[in-house]
Amino acid sequence: MVTILVALALFILFSSSSVNALSLNYYDKTCPRLESTITSAVKNAMINDKTVPAALLRMHFHDCFIRGCDASVLLASKGNQKAERDGPPNISLHAFYVIDNAKKAVEVLCPGVVSCADILALAARDAVALSGGPTWQVPKGRKDGRISRANDTRQLPFPTFNISQLQQSFSQRGLSLEDLVALSGGHTLGFAHCSSFQNRIHNFNASLDIDPSLQPSFAASLRSICPANNKVKNAGTTLDSTTTTFDNAYYKLLLQGKSIFSSDQALLTTPKTKALVSKFASSQQIFDKAFVKSMIKMSSITTSTGGQEIRLDCKVVR
Repeated sequence: MVTILVALALFILFSSSSVNALSLNYYDKTCPRLESTITSAVKNAMINDKTVPAALLRMHFHDCFIRGCDASVLLASKGNQKAERDGPPNISLHAFYVIDNAKKAVEVLCPGVVSCADILALAARDAVALSGGPTWQVPKGRKDGRISRANDTRQLPFPTFNISQLQQSFSQRGLSLEDLVALSGGHTLGFAHCSSFQNRIHNFNASLDIDPSLQPSFAASLRSICPANNKVKNAGTTLDSTTTTFDNAYYKLLLQGKSIFSSDQALLTTPKTKALVSKFASSQQIFDKAFVKSMIKMSSITTSTGGQEIRLDCKVVR
């Protein structure tokens, strides 16, 4: 009963969102050079760090899933008040400096006009486009939130989730099964630490050590990277074979038994989601189109307790 009430409360919270305030030409008059300025900041960061696109895409996703896309993930902790970025699932988030640099450049051009939430949404779009993926027009007009609590990161979907848990997490935010499968394709960029998939390669269940859905030689390679008593803090593996290129390789590998997370494998456990995986694996164009549609939908999530201001510094409330 408690679970049902929590789910209902979350659904009401996210259902109260209003995307009507967002507009494609929101800054056309007040900050016409906004988008090119952000693109430059992302490009410059990518020169020195190839992991920036994956970091920005994940950061935006983690922001939107808690109180909507309000840049609460960017706020720094204050003393004992731990912010979202210091919650367990976000400890590995990085590249915050890219957003900080973009914000500084934007403030020079248009002081006090552009929200950090909009900058993060645009940077996530650029991360995909600059990695060889599709581009799209981002609706703008988000406000920055004033609340950021580490405990709230428990609302994020876990890499160990099964399909019903994933479906519930996404539907609470107005996102469909197709959105779930399309947005999971963001795993084409990125890296997974051993702790996030250890459950599949050691002590899988009472009778099996390894998840039988994993292709045997692939499972063996994962076990060599992540032994049962792994002590290497940053040990792990890329999420697909073309980790700096935004493509549909993630879906092809998934069908070959080479998924990393339990939540990836979960996409093959219902006929509808498996059919979508197969469709996206067969056509980069179909995947790109679905991903763009779902990204616009996700990045437009706002809530009644979300954004309220335009921060001058993305790490600090005004």
